[in-house]
Amino acid sequence: MTERCGWAGSEKIYADYHDDEWGVPEYDSRALWEKLILDGFQAGLSWITILKKRDNFREAFQGFDPDVIARWGEGDVLRLLQNPGIIRHRGKIEATITNAIAWQKIEAEIGFDKYLWNYVDGSPLQNRFATLDEVPAKTKISEDISKDLKKRGFKFCGPTIVYAFMQACGLVNDHLLTCPCREKVARLAR
Repeated sequence: MTERCGWAGSEKIYADYHDDEWGVPEYDSRALWEKLILDGFQAGLSWITILKKRDNFREAFQGFDPDVIARWGEGDVLRLLQNPGIIRHRGKIEATITNAIAWQKIEAEIGFDKYLWNYVDGSPLQNRFATLDEVPAKTKISEDISKDLKKRGFKFCGPTIVYAFMQACGLVNDHLLTCPCREKVARLAR
């Protein structure tokens, strides 16, 4: 019997995200950064809240171009705090600017994509969980990434946020054994 991972629910936007995006290996530095930022905005909220506002976020944050955002200041923070289409949390908005600057340093040094994928030796970890109860909220690798990101200046990137990010970006394949997307995602690994 095959069935979609239970967290995806029945709402179309969530099911489509699960079926078409979640767990698909992402190798683009800018796209990885966007997903990490969105996972940071999700802290304390449900993912579907972010998913429903994702297009608004992309518009408000100019396509999540870290080179643009790294130049922002207080005026941009105030502008974003007035935008009802996004999560208006000063700390998370300010962290996005800080994280853009930190991203630039990693990107120049090694490439943000290579930096992250090195933690899993360049290939997605293929977990074999049968139930959602088996899926961890964080792992040793997410703790290591979180610790290093913080050391490099990132904010809103605790080990639980990082693990959710790893799942979303396919650094780890946590589709359940019963999920029809599991094998599809596994085949996309480099």
